[in-house]
Amino acid sequence: MAKNSNKILSTKENLQVLYEDNHIIIVNKRAGDIVQGDKTGDKPLSDVVKDYIKDKYNKPGNVYLGVIHRLDRPTTGVVMFAKTSKALPRLNKLFADKKTNKTYWALVKQEPSKKQDTLIHWLKKNPKNNKSTAYPNEIPDGKKAILHYQIIKKLDNYFLLEVTLETGRHHQIRVQLASIGCSIKGDLKYGFDRSNKDASISLHARNLQFVHPVSNENINVTAPLPSDSVWDACL
Repeated sequence: MAKNSNKILSTKENLQVLYEDNHIIIVNKRAGDIVQGDKTGDKPLSDVVKDYIKDKYNKPGNVYLGVIHRLDRPTTGVVMFAKTSKALPRLNKLFADKKTNKTYWALVKQEPSKKQDTLIHWLKKNPKNNKSTAYPNEIPDGKKAILHYQIIKKLDNYFLLEVTLETGRHHQIRVQLASIGCSIKGDLKYGFDRSNKDASISLHARNLQFVHPVSNENINVTAPLPSDSVWDACL
């Protein structure tokens, strides 16, 4: 398969903006977008957002944009950026202090043994293959990972899980669900048996709630699901 052959990557023309004000912009990331530049040299979502702001507001020169958090390349959903240097450290602190509520949806084929549960593992990343391994007990150099899940819908062939995180580790949802036999649909790296047609995995950052660091308003943003028949059945 040619690189990104079946993906509709974000451009300034098709960018899905979910929320925007003077300090913040929140977008719905497509599968295949990288949030920040990496060794591939592919244009990152952060640059796409800069192009969008530059065009929309006729801004001369360079556009300021701060990256606050990331999603894995094959995942979709809510990504927030800071539009001002005033907002960036405040938003970073919100995330660091765990004062944001993030909800993810994941499609798995195997039904979890419990309808809802808390998973606790120690994760160790292997930088050579960009993969994490989950261990049930504490290990040297392992990072504690905690998530909560519940089954919210049974589909014909899959189960829809709602996941919330207490920690933010490398590939955390992917590896922790795989560790209980529930690999995410399309996630070959963590044990699913076949890929999705667009090379995505069926993990979606569905909702983000937080108190605006400048206006103190309560912000609640939900990202529409990707357009395919399985995700369509979740609604």
